[in-house]
Amino acid sequence: MRLVALLMAAAVCGGCNDSPTPTVEPIQSLTPSLPTVAQPKLQTMKLWLGAEQMEAELALNGIEQQTGMMFRTNLAEQAGMLFVFPMTHRAGFWMKNCPLPLSAAYIDPDGVILEIHDLEPYNTNSVNAATDRVQYVLETSRGWFGRHNVSTGAVVRTEHGGLTETFFQKR
Repeated sequence: MRLVALLMAAAVCGGCNDSPTPTVEPIQSLTPSLPTVAQPKLQTMKLWLGAEQMEAELALNGIEQQTGMMFRTNLAEQAGMLFVFPMTHRAGFWMKNCPLPLSAAYIDPDGVILEIHDLEPYNTNSVNAATDRVQYVLETSRGWFGRHNVSTGAVVRTEHGGLTETFFQKR
């Protein structure tokens, strides 16, 4: 899955697993063509959405975000992918080369879920946010939010605190 807004924006940033805090690093340029295979599993981090816990891969730079869940054929129930952007924007996600039915939560800088959208496999129509305050997007298996009673207004946290503290403040 590739973020359409990523291609329109010139700047996107990007790291964590065993390190105390992930770092977002600027990228030099995007690959001129679309990925043709699934990317290897990315670094992961535990997230809490209310009382629910999940292990999310971290898409922290342009290439990781552009590739996203493309070509992946399975996703564990308690797994997801968190896209971390350097600034707020009006997110727009599509499902190019993505066979999995997914749900995506559009999240503000404070970690509050603003919108939840279901995404159709292989659909190349962008699902755009209603607001330009999206800084994070969390993709899960389709219906995960409903199955786990997580709705708009819920706050996403990490073991380091809020999303801004985790990804953008020096420790």
